[in-house]
Formats: sequence, structure tokens, C-alpha cells
Amino acid sequence: MSQSVDTSASHLSKVDPVWARLRQEAEASAAAEPILASYLHAAILNHRSFESSLAYHLAEELGNKQAGAMLLQQVFDEAYEATPDIADMARADLMAVVDRDPACDFFLQPLLYFKGFQALQCYRVAHWCWQHERVAMAYHLQSRISEAYGVDIHPNAKIGRGVMMDHATSIVIGETAVVGDDVSMLHSVTLGGTGKEDGDRHPKIGRGVLLGAGAKVLGNIHVGDCSRVAAGSVVTKDVPNNTTVAGVPAKVIGESGCPEPARSMDQMVGCGEEDGSSI
Repeated sequence: MSQSVDTSASHLSKVDPVWARLRQEAEASAAAEPILASYLHAAILNHRSFESSLAYHLAEELGNKQAGAMLLQQVFDEAYEATPDIADMARADLMAVVDRDPACDFFLQPLLYFKGFQALQCYRVAHWCWQHERVAMAYHLQSRISEAYGVDIHPNAKIGRGVMMDHATSIVIGETAVVGDDVSMLHSVTLGGTGKEDGDRHPKIGRGVLLGAGAKVLGNIHVGDCSRVAAGSVVTKDVPNNTTVAGVPAKVIGESGCPEPARSMDQMVGCGEEDGSSI
């Protein structure tokens, strides 16, 4: 005899509060906007777990005639089952968006509508494929992520948890780049190389760093923990911890201004400590 599964919000919240919140919001949204009810059921309410919902939705986003959604969903399901930490990182990323983005009012928004969150989760599965020597699939996912979201992340790049890509359009992250936990970056950020050199050639971004819109960090350099790179800056040298840099080329203009720039999202750069000029 089959046993019934308790999917009530009270039960789910004890196991997975993120998933319980998503279901509550989906039920409310489906009731408020019947036109979207079938979509919300397919994407969320018909699933028994956050992992299942995420795999379904991302596969639907990336599926094409070369590799359909159902086949890609199998890849996502396999990755989540084999390495549960991938979905735990997705939960941390979702919470980062909810916490830091003033335009985010619901848990549903990153999962269903924010391409920065979606691109990052697709990259995480591409990275899993790369680590398990499924190179062709990793490259296929990288290509589809670029086509679907306008974000290009090499599957060998290493990205920590609690990362937010705000707007995300035109973000580029190279093959040997490393991004620490709790980093926030805005659109048009590039973590790139400086030429045709091979080997370890891309930036290493420390924990809690804020990368402003259009920031270019180039070469095998290190941006220290809890530092800020101002919008439009070009960084080609190491940045100390807890420091703000700005300009082309970027120069140190002072301290980062707060303990956790990536969480505060404060991008206003005041007077430089070096010369007193307004930036």
C-alpha cells in the first residue's frame, strides 16, 4: 500500500523553509492571477522538492532542438542527486538575492524571472558536468546559458555560495576565475584575461566583494575580501582587503566603507582619500 506524502506548508517548513515559502507564494500567485496558474503548477506546485522544481524550470529555459528540456532535466536531476551541495548553494544564492536586491519582493522572483539567478544555477550544473568529465555537456550548457541569458561563464570557473548577479546581462567569467562566497556583481562585469596566455590567467575574487556595473578585472590578480570595485573601473593589479578602487586604470581611493559591501550594495563612492577629489 502506498503511503501519502505530507506536502503541507507546516510540514515542508520543518524540512526546507525555502521550498515551503516558494510553494506558499506560488499558491497565492496562482489564485491571484489565474492566467499564470498552469505555469505555476508546472514550475513549482507539481513538484515535491526545490531540486525537482529547479531542474524542471532550468531545463525548460535551456532546452532546444539539439537537447530537449526532458533530456536536460535528467542532467540537472542527476547533478542534484549526486551532489546535494549544488542545490544548497542555489538556496544560498536565492536568499542572497532576496536579501540584497530592493526590487525583489518574493522568493518566486529569482527562481522564475531573474536571469542572474537562473544563469548561475545553470552554470553550477555545467561545472558539475565539467568536474565529472562530461565536457561536451558542460560546453553545451555554457553555450545555451549565453544564448538564453546573455551571461558567459566558463564551466571550469569556481564560484562560491551566496552570490548575486544583479541584472546579469553581459557578465563574463573566464576559465580559471575564482569567485568567493557572498560576492555581488552587477551587469557587464568581466573577470577576464589580459591576452593569449594560457594556464592560470583569470582573477580571484575574495569573499564579500562588490563588483560595480561594467567593472573589468583582468589577469591572474586577487581582489581582497570585502572590497569594492567601482562601476566602470578596470583593475589589473591586486586589491587589498577592505578597500575601494575606482578608475581606468583603477586606483585605491579609500577603505571599503562598510564591513560587508556585497551585502549592503552601497555603490556610492565619495571623496578619495588620496587626493580629496570627488569620484
